[in-house]
Amino acid sequence: MCQRPAAVGVQCVDCVRSAARAMPTARTVFGGRRTDGRPLVTLTIIGICVLVWVGELTSPTVYDNVAFASFLGKSEPWRFMTSAFAHIKNPIHIGMNMYALWLLGPYLESLLGRVRFAVTYLVTALGGSVVFLLMTSPPAVVNQSTAAGSSWFTGLVGASGAVFGLFGVLLVLHRHLGRSTGGIYATLLINAVLGFTIPGIAWQAHVGGFITGLACGGIVAYAGRGPARRPWLQWGGLAVVTLVLVALAVAKYASVGPAAVA
Repeated sequence: MCQRPAAVGVQCVDCVRSAARAMPTARTVFGGRRTDGRPLVTLTIIGICVLVWVGELTSPTVYDNVAFASFLGKSEPWRFMTSAFAHIKNPIHIGMNMYALWLLGPYLESLLGRVRFAVTYLVTALGGSVVFLLMTSPPAVVNQSTAAGSSWFTGLVGASGAVFGLFGVLLVLHRHLGRSTGGIYATLLINAVLGFTIPGIAWQAHVGGFITGLACGGIVAYAGRGPARRPWLQWGGLAVVTLVLVALAVAKYASVGPAAVA
């Protein structure tokens, strides 16, 4: 039997499915698939970060396997991404990043759609790690004593590079929509000051994430809004940003001697 009772009478199940497929998909202002209001991607990212952090508390090998360090990126490139889901053991570090992600994520997820938001987050996370790499250099002589104080051998973890990337995306989208950006500038200024004044914060990743976010936001905004939406241009632009970041990392490693990489 292919019918079912409904409030307006009896409906054919196959006909309802066919009609649903024929209906145009609801889209966000920037061309993404409209969500049901639940920030699933944001919650998933937060959940992964918390699970990794708990794993770090229980086993030191977790940090050793996911943290990014410039000398390791060539032989273990997954660290460019996994480091964005790890944090130091101090709960303030993960707490601040997850709070910022919760403030930004659901709103941006509703503007971009889940897939675009997820991809943008990952690309900005990559941008943070790559710029951190570009702004570090191995010591002239690599040995145990020189490695101890060199940024080339310093571990990088944290979602803050990607969070700064989301700030960059939000700034571009709001300007494109004609919405207020004053609060964004103030928040960025406060976080920038903290990043440059508090020891141990990788401000290079913040800068890299933010610049990458500006690029991603511009691509999504100007190719995804209006009656002539061009989703292929959005995805192509994000792919180009990713390839540029990869090329910069490859060029960096090609410029240093083999003794400086693992």
